[in-house]
Amino acid sequence: MATEVVASLLERSDPSKLFCEIADPQERGEAQTMVSYLMDCRQKQKLMCQQLCMLDNMMEFLGELKSPLDFLNDQCPKTSESGARKRWKALKKEYQDGLVEVGALISNLQKQSEQLQERRDRLKTLALMLEQRKEECQTVERIKTKKNQTVKKQVVLQLDESLQSAQHALRSCDKQLGLLKMENDALQSRLDKCTELRDQLWSCLESTQGLTQYRVMCVSPSEMIVELRPACEKLEPLKLSITLTPRRHFLLQVSQGTAGLLEETVKGPVEQLNAAMLEVMQHYVSQGAMLSEIQALHSRFAIDWRPGQRLLVFLKTASVVCHLAVGEGYPSGGSATLLAVRKEAREHDIASLQPPSQNPSLTEWLEYLSSCPDV
Repeated sequence: MATEVVASLLERSDPSKLFCEIADPQERGEAQTMVSYLMDCRQKQKLMCQQLCMLDNMMEFLGELKSPLDFLNDQCPKTSESGARKRWKALKKEYQDGLVEVGALISNLQKQSEQLQERRDRLKTLALMLEQRKEECQTVERIKTKKNQTVKKQVVLQLDESLQSAQHALRSCDKQLGLLKMENDALQSRLDKCTELRDQLWSCLESTQGLTQYRVMCVSPSEMIVELRPACEKLEPLKLSITLTPRRHFLLQVSQGTAGLLEETVKGPVEQLNAAMLEVMQHYVSQGAMLSEIQALHSRFAIDWRPGQRLLVFLKTASVVCHLAVGEGYPSGGSATLLAVRKEAREHDIASLQPPSQNPSLTEWLEYLSSCPDV
């Protein structure tokens, strides 16, 4: 009877029943892939949360201003934490506290599981020893029934006491196992809450990006690539590279690309970053008519726009290069004029070259030069 009880207790405390292990190699591989994917998602979401805070502050600051001139007149914009940032900080703190608490509980659970395993091993060893001693006693009893009757009773009593102690220890282990399962359920509930908070942050981030003219393309600890999207659909997005220094200063670099804007660098304290980005946007939009025309010409002709010289270089053929100057205020105020035509490294007479219209645009000039047989 006692042996059956010990076997039953050992079976109930089997480590394979305490932890759920994946036997299938394919399922184990899928689980490892999912863990890596979730960790990668968490890093991306953390970066997205930082992006959301910056965009929320920018939009709140823009909403408080009455006119765009306030960006230039206000030398020291007030920094304040928005409601979204406060909520984000609260959610982040709650998540970090929960993560620390979960780690501590898991560590405690592992220690208690190890203690339970040690007690089970001791119990198993004790049960084997008791079984051996019981068999020895039974052998002695058969040989010397009368002489060893008293000894047999004492041994049986000792065995019963040992079994009772073992049963008490196993009941204690069962109780601890129940508590550990309850703690595991609580940890799972907290994990579900953290997942829900993560989904809320992601949804808020997507909603905010859809309402702004800014789009964060890439984020690193010290650099961020931002894409400005003007309201004018004809203008291409303008990419900005923002580098942050340890002294809370920024270095904003405009990437020319195909946008046609002059590459420039703006420096200043972090508090003036919003004003600098708005100034770049306004400068870009103010030349919208000219730049949109140049951007459209890129897809039709082999041209090179040099904004510093306000010079448009048109490569008609491998040996014919045309230079056109664009005046200030073009197209409403300035005009486009032909400066020179080089044919086979020699200057070509341009006196007779003139499109039919009186004040031709860049598009009319390029269409005329590309179809003119004299060039």
